[in-house]
Amino acid sequence: MRLSTKSRYGLRALFDMAYNAGTQPTQVKDISRRQDISPRYLEQIFQSFKKAGILKSKKGPQGGYFLARKPDQITVKDIVAAAEGDTLLVSCTAPKPKSGKGCNLAGQCVTQTVWQEAAEILGDYYSSITLQTLCNRADDMGFKRESDEHLMYYI
Repeated sequence: MRLSTKSRYGLRALFDMAYNAGTQPTQVKDISRRQDISPRYLEQIFQSFKKAGILKSKKGPQGGYFLARKPDQITVKDIVAAAEGDTLLVSCTAPKPKSGKGCNLAGQCVTQTVWQEAAEILGDYYSSITLQTLCNRADDMGFKRESDEHLMYYI
């Protein structure tokens, strides 16, 4: 299974937001710079996340995008499902295929059970990892938070 760049970049961007801004608004240009992702592509990805209730946005000079929930309440499964539309490995295991045309062998194909079980296992794993989990891992790996550098005040 290959995840699209929408999922991969989306997870990186949302981790970046959680790690560097928490629940505060952050601008696309900052995420773009830190993660080396096109700002136009981030804007496209973020529309899916807004529809899914993962992100919100605020207009104005202090505006930007921000997480709609706390980092420990947003799972990798939420992000992948919002970016990809679902977390299925193959379309023939969908309850109602998007195309409207079901699998000719539905309920009669033993290999279909493999894909269903694999999707459940992967879904459980994705559900166990939150943005907070990734933030904790980044701390353990010694990642610097950009927000730490911006909090210096001069008098």
